[in-house]
Amino acid sequence: MHKAEQLTALETELLSKVSKEGLMEFTKEIAKEVRLSGSDEELRAFEYAKSQLDSFGLKTELLFSDSYISIPLSASLQVNGKDYECITHSMSKPVQNLSAEIIDIGSGSDEEYGNNDVNGKVVLIDGLATPAGVQKAASYGAAAALFINARYTHEMIVSPVWGTPVPRTASYLPDTPVVSVDFENGQSIRQALKEATECRISTEVETGFRSIPTLIAELKGTEEPENFVLFSGHIDSWHYGVMDNGTANAVMLEVARILSQYQGKLKRTLRLAFWSGHSHGRYAGSAWYCDTHWEEIYENCVLHVNVDSVGAKDAVVLTEANCMKETQSLAKEVIGTLTGEEFEGSRFGRAGDQSFFGTGTPSIFMGLSEQVPSDEPAAAAFKNLFGGGKAGGFGWWWHTTEDTIDKIEPDFLKRDCEIYVIVVYRALNNPLIPVNPLAGASEIEAGLRAWQEKAEGLFDLSLSLERAGQLKSKLEEFQDALAKLDSGDNGKILIANRAIMELSRILVPLNYVKGNVFDHDFALKQPVIPKLAEIDELVQAEQNSNEFQFLLTSLLRSRNEVAFALKKAIEAAGKALRQLA
Repeated sequence: MHKAEQLTALETELLSKVSKEGLMEFTKEIAKEVRLSGSDEELRAFEYAKSQLDSFGLKTELLFSDSYISIPLSASLQVNGKDYECITHSMSKPVQNLSAEIIDIGSGSDEEYGNNDVNGKVVLIDGLATPAGVQKAASYGAAAALFINARYTHEMIVSPVWGTPVPRTASYLPDTPVVSVDFENGQSIRQALKEATECRISTEVETGFRSIPTLIAELKGTEEPENFVLFSGHIDSWHYGVMDNGTANAVMLEVARILSQYQGKLKRTLRLAFWSGHSHGRYAGSAWYCDTHWEEIYENCVLHVNVDSVGAKDAVVLTEANCMKETQSLAKEVIGTLTGEEFEGSRFGRAGDQSFFGTGTPSIFMGLSEQVPSDEPAAAAFKNLFGGGKAGGFGWWWHTTEDTIDKIEPDFLKRDCEIYVIVVYRALNNPLIPVNPLAGASEIEAGLRAWQEKAEGLFDLSLSLERAGQLKSKLEEFQDALAKLDSGDNGKILIANRAIMELSRILVPLNYVKGNVFDHDFALKQPVIPKLAEIDELVQAEQNSNEFQFLLTSLLRSRNEVAFALKKAIEAAGKALRQLA
């Protein structure tokens, strides 16, 4: 149900052009082959997307990079002499005939590990094979990890290293063989452990450098052609990957097709990016693109819009998609107008092709529509990986052989595409960039208060808190000034947009980056202001121990970084207010 009074005439026209039949045709063509990163089948999908974009009149470029890619080939599992069907995972350690005792540790909690001696043993764990789960098994000395999934086994990548490793991160690549079985086989194994605990595992994984493609397509803006909205999604897949990520690629093509009809009427440039290396290289394609175009993205990218796994059957939850606080109002307005749903949003986790936090680029969405809450292991893993929303993830077929065309609901795919086309259009054409730095600053202030409370008097954040309050006050004035701007005053609009981008370059990394902005943090959960996460360790350390003092010194440096960033943001906001007065 579209609320016409909240849509411009042109936006209503855009919506009328969204073709359900066209979306399904794009999906079927993209997802007609299995698309492993760097494979000929994947390249054919890239070439199809390029041919469509060329026919729409976009300028396209197919790029190639050497990236660290891992393709699981085969696995075998034997418990007490009986063979069980299993799979291994991307970045798992290859092994031949590893023989060890197997021990059941349930959900794999620290308590369960602590109650069992798992050193040199195979651990049997409920759930999906995640980097954190594999890291924990290795930290307790397990020889291998065996995960029990749901009705189907779920393909996963078990490395926490974001993109191609560097010398500093290469040592974090898993040194543990990892396999998964479905629920039925898992319960059979549990039963067998009552008799004996002999286990034999073999895994074959092809890991190394491969040439992978990246497809870039542009539709130039007329007023600010140097500034662009980055609209991205991955093409590589597990199995046929119709939902993940064929439908998302279809949405990208359909948005491009529609907006190409308005060449000359767009203020900013639309840049589409189709990635490889998402599933088999931990976002290797988008990480490479960021590394290669860092300064351009920092200086000119006004917003990153990502799309993944849309249009699925039963995907009725539209309120929990990932977004930053800065972009929540844009999502809320569009979703509310088009569907009547009250969008809340979930904070981004360290997942998806969100490789641009270090550049300070605001981001909106990864997935969009989700399943109702569920106890399925896939839903639990989704919440752990992608931000912890209140929905049930992308569906029980996510990352399985069952991600096929019958899992798509054409009406929902059209609905999701309508949301994306309006979000992208507003980011391209709104006089003011639809990003709210005040909302980001408010989240940072709340995060600082939480860290101060958690520090229990052991570490002082009062200066940072004082500055966060000052920044909020300045940004409240800034928002008031924006509300009074004449949309025809191009000079003031330009000042405001420059300020929004400058503030984003400070606040997004402060809120989302633990290391340095030119690097990529691990694909592991992070809190608000991750630079202060060592406070968690500080409160557990023995006071006056070397560990405690080391942590204090590290936190002092992190506090300096936080306080200085807030100071620079206050200065940027003050400068903008003076120029807008």
